Amino acid sequence: MYQFISKCEQDTIDFASKFAKSLKKKDIVVLCGELGSGKTKFVQGILKYFGLENEISSPTFTIVNEYSSKVCSIYHFDVYRLADIDEFYAMGGEEYFEKGICLIEWGELIEDILPPDYIKVTLKKDENNEDYRKLQIETFGNRYLNLF
Repeated sequence: MYQFISKCEQDTIDFASKFAKSLKKKDIVVLCGELGSGKTKFVQGILKYFGLENEISSPTFTIVNEYSSKVCSIYHFDVYRLADIDEFYAMGGEEYFEKGICLIEWGELIEDILPPDYIKVTLKKDENNEDYRKLQIETFGNRYLNLF
């Protein structure tokens, strides 16, 4: 597990932008953390690396937003409002895993159906400083053995 301490929103964006350099088609990044922990800021940083920082919008009501980069499509999910995993299947969610980079906010809700290889980023608020966040990055499967 890798950890990073973010001292402000810009730290989170900058870290995510550097992290994005290692992402490629078929990568899945699950973003976990309570409301306001910085999941969307992390996505903003990834999109910044791909030159898409001005296009971000929260997919809260549409479930998924698609962004086209020069490298591949990027799919930004927010699965918070899904009733269950079956709803993810019904929308063809698992088909996106092969099409591009998938960034899944609240992804712990569908972790049981993810492919064996994915990255999990957990963002935690600091109890003593409201601007600080602890980012914990875990990798699952063999695809990311040398990520850090």
